Amino acid sequence: FMVTPDKDFAQLVTENIKIYKPASKGGGVEILGIPEVLEKYEIQDPKQVIDFLGIMGDAVDNIPGLEGVGEKTAKKFLQEFGSMETLLANTDKLTGKLREKVENSAERGLLSKKLATILTDVPVEFEHEKYHLEKPDFPKLKEIFDEIEFKRLYENLYRIFHSEAESQASETEKAATKTKNAGQEAVQLDLFANYEDSQEASLFSSYAGIENTDHLYQFIDNEKAQRILVQNLLGQKAVCFDTETTSLNEFEAELIGMSFSYRKGLAYYVPIPENREEALAVLDIFKPFFESEEILKKAHNFKFDYKILAQYNVEIRGTLFDTMIAHYLLNPDGRHGMDYLSEIYLKYQPISIESLIGKKGKNQKTLREVSLETQTNYAAEDADVTFQLYEVFSPQLKKENLEELFHKVEMPLMKILAKMELTGISLDTNWLSRESVDLENDLRELEQKIFELSGEEFNMNSPKQLGEILFEKLKLDPKAKKTKTGQYSTSEEVLQKLAYKHEIIQHILKYRTYQKLKSTYVDALPSEIEPKDNRVHTTFSQTTAATGRLSSLNPNLQNIPIRTARGQQIRGAFVAEEGKKIISADYSQIELRLIAELSGEDNMIKAFQNGEDIHASTASKLFKIPLEQVDKTQRSQAKTVNFGIIYGQGAFALAEQTGLSRTEAKQMIDSYYENYPKLKIFMTEQVEKARKNGFVETILGRKRHLKDINSNNFVVRGHAERNAVNAPIQGSAADVIKIAMIDIDKALSEGGFKTKMLLQVHDELLFEVPEEEIEPIKVLIKEKMESAVKTKVPLIVEVGVGNNWLEAH
Repeated sequence: FMVTPDKDFAQLVTENIKIYKPASKGGGVEILGIPEVLEKYEIQDPKQVIDFLGIMGDAVDNIPGLEGVGEKTAKKFLQEFGSMETLLANTDKLTGKLREKVENSAERGLLSKKLATILTDVPVEFEHEKYHLEKPDFPKLKEIFDEIEFKRLYENLYRIFHSEAESQASETEKAATKTKNAGQEAVQLDLFANYEDSQEASLFSSYAGIENTDHLYQFIDNEKAQRILVQNLLGQKAVCFDTETTSLNEFEAELIGMSFSYRKGLAYYVPIPENREEALAVLDIFKPFFESEEILKKAHNFKFDYKILAQYNVEIRGTLFDTMIAHYLLNPDGRHGMDYLSEIYLKYQPISIESLIGKKGKNQKTLREVSLETQTNYAAEDADVTFQLYEVFSPQLKKENLEELFHKVEMPLMKILAKMELTGISLDTNWLSRESVDLENDLRELEQKIFELSGEEFNMNSPKQLGEILFEKLKLDPKAKKTKTGQYSTSEEVLQKLAYKHEIIQHILKYRTYQKLKSTYVDALPSEIEPKDNRVHTTFSQTTAATGRLSSLNPNLQNIPIRTARGQQIRGAFVAEEGKKIISADYSQIELRLIAELSGEDNMIKAFQNGEDIHASTASKLFKIPLEQVDKTQRSQAKTVNFGIIYGQGAFALAEQTGLSRTEAKQMIDSYYENYPKLKIFMTEQVEKARKNGFVETILGRKRHLKDINSNNFVVRGHAERNAVNAPIQGSAADVIKIAMIDIDKALSEGGFKTKMLLQVHDELLFEVPEEEIEPIKVLIKEKMESAVKTKVPLIVEVGVGNNWLEAH
């Protein structure tokens, strides 16, 4: 989103970029996507906003525009001529004084268009760390503000730094804040309240901290005391724990300490020796607790602790509870960090790690370098806070009917993801080296071809030199845009529009594609290899995507490019170890199958049950021709409609993707709903359920809260309505593959197989399989994935085997 009230930014709106216009003067928030921009300015493309502003002018930005032309006339001109240049080339079609004014101000109009254009290729140097917003030291700030009598400013500043948390709290979150800290009722702040002097103390003491909260935190640093603590822990029904480490990379991290809590305000900290043998000896003392099946273990971001302890030969068993995942299920669109949740739900501000070890950078210390007392307060507090968050979230899960999803899906999956992350996947660096050389050779060949077509050599990576070649020497566009620095714009969007004018353009576009493949993937992936085992270990997040889908980072293996043949080649670098193969198992069209299941649409269900090509079947209905007469273009258009419907795609977006006119696209969508009437009913019902309940659900009861579903702003409401339809489909697909992963993991364990689950990428699972297990594992995986949930519509899984991911897919 671009957060701005400035209408100029409408020219930058795309399918992936929208304007978030803040509320003002009593009006509501506006969200402007492509349909809203087109409707607002009565144009065909957001880029025409530049022409619109250039034609009518903008007094706020000192853009003069054409003489005598206002908003209505500007819209009329664009509907008739499409652009400033076409208008000025056809002034003979204008009459009277208007023609005279337009012709006399033509140069001014072209200048106005230039002034209205937002440059998107200006080089910007940005160091992220320098722009972190830091919370002031309010006690010290208050002393200064009291001295200079800035009382009201102090209150306003305080609210700014606490308003985000307050404004994002949901109704259930607000109810949960009624806990007590140090015998005081927690205060729910009103962002817009007028606080009197007498209330100032309660306002600024509403967040408790370690210094004003009753607690008993103890460090346990000798073997005898540690064994007593373990016996104490074994006598509890449930215990919260946390680990402190030297790094967030589990392969580099050393365990500094562990903390335990089973009652509010009470926690114990066990420092771990730096020497590994001594550390293992301490962990052995605590193994009976961690491996107990009877004790409920609770943690925040459990997967990290699970992986850290696995590096010390400790397996955590029994029932597990992750407060981060619990909050994610309760509020999937929210933030899930422990400190944030503590402030929201407990009105307690934990010790920040940066206050102990400093900011990130070369001078940052590790927790091991601070005093044992400081370590104890910090680490024990984490376990204590997690215990209190559990007390809040556990009953909320029950109240929201999310217990089964949490305990039977998300928590078992957490352990599976931890194992997958620890296993990693082998990378063939020799293959990548060869691909890098091949890409370099192809880049040089493309470069020479471009030089031949341009008639001279130049720096391909210089937009300035490239622009001069294209627009001054080859004269591909006499009206080519220039940036503020006087350079021609050579963005991909500009080049795509010129593709038909000269063959050099296609070579330039291919050059840029190959260059990105080489730098972003082929040359970068080897740096992600973990030296300890020569494998790549991605991290899967269960709490990022609000729909329930998993995400991948460090590296993001879900973004490996597959749309081009050359991009797909990168998968060839992900290989099996010697004596093993890669198996890929991919759900076929799972989202379409699920929308057929959820809607009960008979025509679609029948097509799937008969094993028909659903896109060809849809094309047959849309174009009213026999199935066998459907050609590739018709199937492609039907495929676009099938998937577009899931994402709430309108006529404009469909027209852009298919090359149809907007009228034709609208007719196609209308025809689609005529042939699949229950889909339209399902979508309407989903929106109505969301209006009534405030949320929608997946097949397993996963909830997506839609706070804007009853908004008075039709743009904001429309966005929520599209999510009301899409969320149950995407979320249900996520539910299905998660169930399949759990079932497969259980079957692999019970069968004593050596096969390892490696990756989950969208609707695909990747396995590393010993050659002797290939045939039974193929059958097992396919059966478990296709039977993950009971449906009328058959779930189909395509299974492939190969030496690498590319061959297997």
